[in-house]
Amino acid sequence: QVQLVESGGGLVQAGGSLRLSCKASGRTFTFWSYTMDWFRQAPGKEREFVARISWTGGRTNYTDSVKGRFVISRDNAQNTVYLQMNSLRPEDTAVYFCAASRLIAPSDPGQYAYWGQGTQVTVSS
Repeated sequence: QVQLVESGGGLVQAGGSLRLSCKASGRTFTFWSYTMDWFRQAPGKEREFVARISWTGGRTNYTDSVKGRFVISRDNAQNTVYLQMNSLRPEDTAVYFCAASRLIAPSDPGQYAYWGQGTQVTVSS
């Protein structure tokens, strides 16, 4: 059984930093063959895409609101994807989820094979 487990969330002041981790487990899970994305969902809002990293880590994409502040990376040997979040703002407050897809560019929630349970990030002003 495959599991994605996020960690690293917490309470931070505006301008601060956090590093989220998402570790994948499962005997047959080939982490290196999955596109890994981060999403977030704020209270009362829809879930939104935050960042994507390709299988090898050679290609990344970000939503405009986090460009220049967030960095996604992965360690395939550790089955882990990271999200380094700098210069945090109150509007970054949300539950952050990681998701895995076999597609290069998934565009629909149904195209993700696995989701984590999420980790709360709260940014105070």
